[in-house]
Amino acid sequence: MKILTQEDLIAAGYQPGPVFKEMFEKLAELEERGITDKKYALKLLAREFGKPSPKAMMRKKAAPVAEAIRPETDDEKSNVEAVRRKMDELLKVPVIARGSIMPDACPAGAGKAVIPVGGAIAVENAIIPSAHSADICCSMFATFYDARSEVAKELDALTTATRFGQGHRHLDDLVHDPVLDEDVWSNRFLTGMRDRAHAHIADQGDGNHFAYLGEVDVDPSMLAMLRLTGHGELAAKLEAKRYRVLVTHHGSRGLGAHVYKRGQAVALKHTERAGNHIPPAAAWIDAKSPEGREYWEALEYVGLWTKANHRAIHRRFLERIGGASVADVGNEHNFVWQRGDMYFHGKGATPAWKDSDGRPQLGLIPLNMAEPILLVLGGDREEFLSFAPHGAGRNMSRTALKRKFPDEASKRAEIERSTEGIDVRWFCGQPDLSETPCAYKNAASVKAQIGEFGLAEVVAEIRPLGCIMAGDSGRSWRDREKPLTPKQKRQIQHRKDRRRMNQDLREW
Repeated sequence: MKILTQEDLIAAGYQPGPVFKEMFEKLAELEERGITDKKYALKLLAREFGKPSPKAMMRKKAAPVAEAIRPETDDEKSNVEAVRRKMDELLKVPVIARGSIMPDACPAGAGKAVIPVGGAIAVENAIIPSAHSADICCSMFATFYDARSEVAKELDALTTATRFGQGHRHLDDLVHDPVLDEDVWSNRFLTGMRDRAHAHIADQGDGNHFAYLGEVDVDPSMLAMLRLTGHGELAAKLEAKRYRVLVTHHGSRGLGAHVYKRGQAVALKHTERAGNHIPPAAAWIDAKSPEGREYWEALEYVGLWTKANHRAIHRRFLERIGGASVADVGNEHNFVWQRGDMYFHGKGATPAWKDSDGRPQLGLIPLNMAEPILLVLGGDREEFLSFAPHGAGRNMSRTALKRKFPDEASKRAEIERSTEGIDVRWFCGQPDLSETPCAYKNAASVKAQIGEFGLAEVVAEIRPLGCIMAGDSGRSWRDREKPLTPKQKRQIQHRKDRRRMNQDLREW
């Protein structure tokens, strides 16, 4: 019987890694010498390998944070104060070096140390799953093409090319993509997920995800700017003319949600060993550990899958209208990016640093369905961790917004007013007030702050023509007019817990 097991070493404070092999070799030598006392064996290991690191504690003082936001109204000031409180909690986590908040910042949850939307953090040699959230790689993708027919007909074609709502595509209507054939499914965070990944190809989900048809005027000054900043390849594909543009916004669907779930489970176990009193939302995985390296590889694949999903929708749309892609561009805004030993986490933050070739990155920033989508070049403002906003953000929750429009007549009037002049489709049936322009911050103010803080430079604006969003399917009990009884709520929660437990058992 071994003097010490791996669990004993972990309980003593040692972190799993390649050193464990050397430690077990040393323990085998001690056993041959007849040493059987655990405490004495740990003392001898400490002489050779050093004492285990003390458990990490939350800092008393938060790491520095830079604010690229200027609140103006009372709602905005209240919103920013809530964001500051959340960032103050999060920036006391020992592995986080710095943080920043963007002009679209708003709280994302009531738990302690939950990163706000529009928040970004620089983390030392660690990945915090909750900081990229379950919607891993929520991202933008745009395809430039020549108009084939009127907007309404193209929106009809787009409706058949994509899918919105809960669940996944019908099993008789699955879409294959070569990304499914990548040799990744033995990764512990991806094992058993291929069928789930297949079911969500050409599927956008619900909430604020959308498919947007717009138009852009490419002029000589835009082409010159692209060439001057190193994007000559994109400039060469475009002419000085008007293009239609399809822009999609979605994340990694069920695939990413389950990768996050597994990552968070590993992070909680690691932080329990390595830290004391770390909030669950701040639990991290050591990026240099075997689990950390494997989680990073899973994240990289999820990014690849999500881009393939965008391309699948765009390809299906163009096939239906008899069109062809002239050029495309895209970016993530819920993700983790490695830069040296730092892992930059953005929860609704657009990368705006220079790429490996020294070019400012291209990004897409939507504001709301009735406003242009901005095509930007990153400003690489290091004090703000070189991010830009991912959109316009909210000043109040969906629930608070609905309270402002208590009856159906007022809701319909606001929806009609705020979407006048554009063709808006609600894939699941009913309009969703919480995704109309009134739900978001003032678009002009957010755009002004992008320039004021030097976060990015706008090189083009994709003007809105039409948009498809999930809409209100009426499937959520939260959307019903009649409140549920306490018994009904307990029954729903019981079924939810039972499904989660059964799913966990199947996966592990």
